[in-house]
Formats: sequence, structure tokens, C-alpha cells
Amino acid sequence: MVAECDSFPALIAAEPSQVIADTVWHSLLWLVMANAIGVLIATLLLVPGLNGMLNEWTYGRWVMVHMNLELYGWSSLPLVAFLFHVYGAPRGGAAVWCRSALWAWSTALGVGAISWLNGISSGKLFLDWSGYARFLFPLSLVALWLVLAYALWLDRNSTPEPSLSSRVIRGVKVFGLILLAAVPGLIFIACSPNLYPPINPDTGGPTGASQLESSLVIVAVLLLLPFGLTERKNGHHRRLSVAWSILAAETILCLLLGRADISHHRPMQFLSLASLLVWVPLTPVYYSAFAWNSNTRAWRLAFLSWWTVLLVSGWYLFLPGVLDHFKFTNGLVGHSLLAMAGFASSLLIFVLVQLLGEDGWIFNGTRSFCAWQGGVLLYVLLMTFAGWREGHDPGFTIVSSTLRSVIYSLRLFSGLLLLIASVSWLRDASRLIHRSAAVQDVAA
Repeated sequence: MVAECDSFPALIAAEPSQVIADTVWHSLLWLVMANAIGVLIATLLLVPGLNGMLNEWTYGRWVMVHMNLELYGWSSLPLVAFLFHVYGAPRGGAAVWCRSALWAWSTALGVGAISWLNGISSGKLFLDWSGYARFLFPLSLVALWLVLAYALWLDRNSTPEPSLSSRVIRGVKVFGLILLAAVPGLIFIACSPNLYPPINPDTGGPTGASQLESSLVIVAVLLLLPFGLTERKNGHHRRLSVAWSILAAETILCLLLGRADISHHRPMQFLSLASLLVWVPLTPVYYSAFAWNSNTRAWRLAFLSWWTVLLVSGWYLFLPGVLDHFKFTNGLVGHSLLAMAGFASSLLIFVLVQLLGEDGWIFNGTRSFCAWQGGVLLYVLLMTFAGWREGHDPGFTIVSSTLRSVIYSLRLFSGLLLLIASVSWLRDASRLIHRSAAVQDVAA
């Protein structure tokens, strides 16, 4: 496989997997907790009377904790593993500080979860950090930045006479650190209730331009990820050039659409959004131009499949008449889970398996893989059906009925499938860490 790759230097050489394994463990810990809370809130939807037993910790507060743990715990920490990998933090003197940075992150998130349950929140979706947590989380981001900067500083003399390509890669990493340095302050400022209201009356909701804009950011991330994970195969330069050229063209189109409060009924809005469908065939072709560990195959197919469903269904749901029917219903809840638990989670696990190499076996159990994918599929189908019924009958999910109870019972079952899969991965990640620690003790 290596012989088939281009000879330019990779962003980072192979490193010990202990730091990556620790990061995976923290990621999965929060995934299990978030999924367990998801099962709780699904139970509360099915049996609302149980809210009376929880005092102030009722459905609304648990939903907030569930979403934030999924975002800042499960969805974010795999990207921390990616940054550790790119900046070479698992090697040398920086490795000892990685674990401290991880615990700082998890501690801040734990304090945040307790504060949200107690009603201490800015009121902004995904920017709920308030009180002590508003200071602790940005500080954990600063700790992470210092570890990355220290790793890059240690690497400055690793090559006595660095080549031009090595200097370019180092320049890219320095630029990345400059951008990351702004994140802690931006999050602290954005959480302020005085910056802008949690519900902005001046906006009419998503437009084709805003949907295209956010989707292109995801496309850019998809195109950049492989360069930090592996090497490009020989003879595939054209595929990369075509993909980046199309991204540039769509970015120009997005800028020309403007940012006004425009109805989705205008043809330019849904036709411009249709330009994203080109990524249905192009993304698999693009990823085939890189050399991947054989362990990643199942998850690579999974995230590409969910990506296809996400693009096609996202465009269809935005069409005039369709969005009017599904807006503010469970149909969009199902689409959100498709995006996060289907596409995003499969992509994150794909990244983690690639980083872990042979240790990526922890995610490749057939039962856990099928439980996760089956749980996501069942949830999406249930919520799409419920949203379709709500479009005809707005009281469908409010007024108790046999069909509603069946749907919410199956929804709870799908949540249990996701929880079972995540518990299995966390168990295996714990075994991996203990095995690695035992090997290090023997070596010492």
C-alpha cells in the first residue's frame, strides 16, 4: 500500500496509539452518557408522567444536556484526536500533557452538564455555557491549544534541513494554530446573552443560501480530512483537482445568492441547493484517491452512504410544499439524527479507526456496527413517518393514541440499540487502554 502512494511527506508520521486511545475513551464515555440520557428522554416522551418524579430535572433540561454532550463530547473529541495526530502531540515530550488536556476538557463538560441540569444556561442552543462553565470550557480549549503549540515547537528541529514541502506543511500547521487561538475567546463571547437574543425575531429561518453555505463548510472539511490522515495514491491528482474546482465554483455561487430573508419558494433558492447533489458521486471518487487502512472499509461505506441520503433528502425536504409540510415536525428531528448519528458519527468513527490502525478493531464488531446503523435507520424512518402524519394532523404527537405510543416505543428501542453499541465500544476501548498500559509497564 505504501509503495502505491505519492512520495510527498505526510502531515504526520506514525505515532504510538496510547494518546489516541485515551482520546477515543473520553469520546466514547460522553457518547455513552449522552445516549443514556437519550434513552431517558425517549422514555419521558412515552410516559410523560415520569417527569413528576424528577423534580426540576425534567425533560427540557435533559434534552439540553443530551444535545451538548453529543456535540462537545462525542462529536468534538474525535476531532481533538485528529489534531493530536496532525501536530504530533502523541510523540515526545508533548504526549505527557495530552491526558491532562483531555481531563480538563471532560471536567469542563461535566461541570457544564451539572449547571444545565440546575437551570444555569445562556438560553442559546449549543451555546448554553454559563456561570463557572462559561470560563472552564474556554480554559480547557486554551489547554488543548498549548499542548498543540508545544508539540509543534518540539518538532521545529526534528529535521536538520527541512525540504520545501516540509516547510509548507509547517506553515499550514502554524496558520491552523493561529485560527484555533481565536476559538476560546469566540465561544466565551458568543455565549453572552447580551450579544444576540436566543430567539432572533429578525430572521425568517434558513434559506437556500444559508443551507448551501453550511453544507459547503462540511464539504470543505470532507476534502481536507484525508490530508491529515493518510497519503494520496499515485495517479489520482485529477480527481482532487476536479473536487476542489467544483467546491470553488459552488462557493462563488453561494456568495452571489446574498443573505436576505428570502422564501424557499423562489426557484433560485432550491435550484442552487441542488448543486450539492454533485457530491453524491464525487465524494466516494475523491476518497478512493487516498490509501486507507483496511479496517476503515465498513465505516467508510457507512458515512458515504449516509452522506448520500443526507444530501438527497435534505434537498427534497427543502422543496416548496415539502418543507411547508414537514417544518416544525418530527420529520426534521429525524433528519437531524440522520445527519448526526448517521453521517457525522460514522465519519468520526471512520477517522478514529484510521488513527488507531490495527487497534481500530474496537469499532468493527459486527453486532455493534449493525446495532448502530439499524438504530439510526429505524429512528429516521419512524420520525419521518411521524412528521408526515403531523403535517396532516398537528395534534398527532400531542394527543395520546395507540399509533403514537407504538412509534414512541419503537423510538425508545432505537435509542437502546444506539446505547448498546456505544457501551460495547467503550468496553473495548477500556480493554485497549489497559492492554497498552500493561505493555508499557513490561517495556519499562
